[in-house]
Parts: sequence; structure tokens; C-alpha cells
Amino acid sequence: MNIENEVFKRFEVDYKKLIDYGFIKENNDYLYEKEFFDNDFKAIIKINKDEIIGKVIDLVDESEYTNLRLDVDMPYVNKVRELYKEILIDIRDHCFNKKYFIYDQANRLTNYIIDKYKVFPEFLWEKYTYFCIFRNQKNNKWFALVTNIDRSKLENGSGEVEVLNIKLGEDKINDLIKQKGFYLAYHMKKKDWVSIIMDDTIPDKDLFNYLDLSYNNINTSESWLVPANPKYYDIINCFNDKDEIIWKQSSNINIDDYVYLYVCEPYKKIMYKCKVIEVNIPFDYKDKNVSMNKVMKIKLIEKMDKKNYDFNYLNKIGIKMIRGPRKISKEIENKLK
Repeated sequence: MNIENEVFKRFEVDYKKLIDYGFIKENNDYLYEKEFFDNDFKAIIKINKDEIIGKVIDLVDESEYTNLRLDVDMPYVNKVRELYKEILIDIRDHCFNKKYFIYDQANRLTNYIIDKYKVFPEFLWEKYTYFCIFRNQKNNKWFALVTNIDRSKLENGSGEVEVLNIKLGEDKINDLIKQKGFYLAYHMKKKDWVSIIMDDTIPDKDLFNYLDLSYNNINTSESWLVPANPKYYDIINCFNDKDEIIWKQSSNINIDDYVYLYVCEPYKKIMYKCKVIEVNIPFDYKDKNVSMNKVMKIKLIEKMDKKNYDFNYLNKIGIKMIRGPRKISKEIENKLK
């Protein structure tokens, strides 16, 4: 049982704080001793750039007390182990800085994401404490998932590894998994996602480039067909003197998505193409025709009233009914250009 690894594995030492805490520097090592458990035991901690080594000495006979490293459940051993861990945790809390991950490459990748995209890791699961996602702030979609798993889940070997899962698309993945360092996705759809162990097998430059590709894949905007009833709202004149309006948000529409406004009878045609520039704006409104608790802000991109995108045309290209906001495929959208 490596108690030191368990306590310090996601922390990084601050050597100045070690000195302030009471460590003594000898050559490249920092040493600390403390008696505990009614002075019957002494903890000896050595820290350097390569490792953290701890020993517990039984002061009765000046021998190392190794029982606390055994996987046994005995009250006396448990108490020694507990008190020793308290010493380590106090050193950690006073002399170490929190790291997101164990592997240096995983932390470098995190810093890259924070610097470039202003996105921080989100740890969402109590059961899987160190699983985290990185989310596109515009549309809330994940572009990366980091997991800590046993190496055996991806290849021969054992031991904890940190794995980056990114979305690259089927064509690219088929080529990548033939190369060293790439694996069929763990915990994600294998058709679209790929896994990479962040142990420097893949150089940072390449890893960051693949991460950017995943971000761009996730950043793809979606398009919606949204009905507008001129009986309830003056949609015909709404863009006469401005190019931004608010609109009821009743679907999972995100920033940078496109909205095609279909004006109902007597027009029965698409008249405006807009881009979503803000979502989830609180807006409490209710009358006999409509109720709203949130709205989005949309910006006019194109007036399409001169084009013949009426219901008959929409029916021909695959839209059979228009009863509420609906997502439209790229294939259909291409026929609206």
C-alpha cells in the first residue's frame, strides 16, 4: 500500500512552503520528522523532484513499522495508519498545490485548453471522481473527456493512466487507430471518438492539434425551422428598423445556431434567416396565446421573402409539417441556400 502516492498523486510541491513548514534541505532532498501516537512512532518524510518517500519508525525498538502498509483491518494498525496519513495530508494542504491530473501531459493539455478556449475542466460524477469533461461554452457540447482508467482497458499492461477522448470523425479515426498511441474510444462512441493515453507517446504539438479538430467538430452550428404566427406577433415588420430581436426559446437551441423563421398563414413561407447570438434569457410572460419563461436573441442574416420557400416547396424537400421548432438536416438546409 503506497500511502504517499494516494495522498499526493494530484498535487505539486511548492519547495518554499516546505522550508516554511519545517522541512530541512539536505543537498537535493527536503527532510521532515515528526513524532506521533503519544511519541511511540516517528514519521520521516523525504521529498525531492523525483519522489516522495515516507517511513514510520517504531520508537520502542527503532525499527520501521511496515504493518501500516499491509492490507489488513486491525484497530491498532488502522490507528497508526490513520495518524500517519493525517501528517501527510497536513503537509499536502500546507506545502502542495492542487493539480488537475497525475500525468504532466494531461496538465499541459488542460492549460492549453484554458489559455486558448477559456474552458475549465468540469468534474461531474461523484462515483468517477477524476473523470472530467471540457465543454464548448457556446453550445454546451463536450469536445473532450478525460478519464483515469487501468491501462488494461486499452492495451496490454496495468496501472492507472489518464486518457483523452476526442471527437474526430470516422474517416480520420480509421487511420489513427492503426498508429501507436491511438485506441478505439473508451466510454464514448467508437465511430466518432478516439482515445489517447496522455503519457507523451503522442507529442504535445500533435495532441493539441487533434484537440483543436475535436473542438471544431463540436463547434458545428445547427439549424432550426421555427414557426412564427403573424396573428400574435408583427413578424412582417419586426426587422424594419433593427436587425436583432428576442424570440421564444422552447428547444435546445444554442448560440451560433441558425433559425429559419417560417411565417404562418396567410404567408406560409420562410421569410427570414437569423443567427442565435444569446440564449436562456429569463423572460416571464403569459397570455391566452403564448407563455414564455426564457427567450433567445436572434440577429437577421438574410430576408428570404423573395424566395419561393413556401410550404409546398418545404414539403417536397422532406418537411411534412410545421408545428413547432424543429432541427433541420444539412441536406435540407443546403436546399434553402
